[in-house]
Amino acid sequence: MGALLVAIAFFGLMALGMPVGFAIGVSGMIGILDMGPRFMQMAPDRLFAGLDLFPFLAMPFFILAGEIMNRSGITQGLVKLANALVGWMRGGMAHSNMVASVMFAGITGSATADAAAFGNTMVPAMHKAGYSKSYAAAVTAAGSIIGPTIPPSTLAIIYGSIMGVSIAGLFAAGILPGLLICGICMAVIALTARRKNLPKGEGRPSLRAVGQALREGFLAALLPLFILGAILGGFATPTEAAAIAVAYALFVGGVIYRALTWRDLYEIAVRTTRITGVIFLIIAAASILGWWMTFNRIPQAIAEAMLAVSDNPNIIIGMILILLLVIGLVMDINATLIILAPVLAPLTLQIGMDPVHAGIMIILALNISLMTPPVGACLFVLASVTGEKVEAITRELWPFILAEVAILLVIAFWSDLTLFVPRLLGL
Repeated sequence: MGALLVAIAFFGLMALGMPVGFAIGVSGMIGILDMGPRFMQMAPDRLFAGLDLFPFLAMPFFILAGEIMNRSGITQGLVKLANALVGWMRGGMAHSNMVASVMFAGITGSATADAAAFGNTMVPAMHKAGYSKSYAAAVTAAGSIIGPTIPPSTLAIIYGSIMGVSIAGLFAAGILPGLLICGICMAVIALTARRKNLPKGEGRPSLRAVGQALREGFLAALLPLFILGAILGGFATPTEAAAIAVAYALFVGGVIYRALTWRDLYEIAVRTTRITGVIFLIIAAASILGWWMTFNRIPQAIAEAMLAVSDNPNIIIGMILILLLVIGLVMDINATLIILAPVLAPLTLQIGMDPVHAGIMIILALNISLMTPPVGACLFVLASVTGEKVEAITRELWPFILAEVAILLVIAFWSDLTLFVPRLLGL
């Protein structure tokens, strides 16, 4: 009865338009109250305990570093470098968008940050060059999910923190999947370029032009390499590397480029605080609901129900992917990760999956939901920034969604591919 009451409360509040963090928290409190008044003290306890994890400090630092790099214009150097490398092909600016997304992902780890930044810069530039605005926005949305896949990924930090899985290992395991997403999206662009009559670049750039673009984008490109080297090399924790990234971004943007004013810093701080506040509210509220679910053995019941259908690991993995993709259609991915990770992670262990492999599979499945209607965050960010309708963007986006689901299946059923880099680095 309690589970039904909580489910009705949660979906009812969501249907009424209550923000997801509040809907989760209220639903969890209703579940605890149904257990009896003596359990009510668990709500405030879990609200604070859910955030009392040191690795969570990395998230606001990485968000802040990305905001500084974006506001100071440093990321434009990444776009110029990407355009010099692949912009000469048919559909070259679409290819450049994808390559730049990989570079930008190594700075922010955020899909919405990528979507907002490139929605303001790449989409207008592509539209001016002859691309339809809906197609340009769709390409940006498809590339944006590389952000939370390639390290530093905020989802990897959340998953590793709450499940006790090596964050460095998750970071390393996200490299190849992120590159594969970029590769398959570029293949989709190439295969449809002639049919869509996409604009073609002016020809292969000279070595001098590439060298000039490399010089302009070098300082921006150096940051993700520095972050990864510090974390994967064991010289710094993710939190320490994130703090150093902020100092680096401030130095480059403020001292070398001289592109930051005090007003910029204030607006950057406000935006970072808002983004962090939303994420942390969801994490704290989900901790209340998560405790209620654990106390009532709901994760075990779900695992037993899945195992009752089949004990074949491949079928279980397929069921997990379907569950994540369906729930991701209607629910915020941070909340979904925090609520479902404790449910699904033990199940993946029972079927023999490596914890790092399982984590990347879950993260990538949720990332795809960032660009699927009706609540895909990146879709709405791009619609807001570009003024294009969500429906128009979605029509152009379906080939990319199908391609990325194909990569998800490869990642899910081929563990050696996911674990190649972590094993190579001894993580």
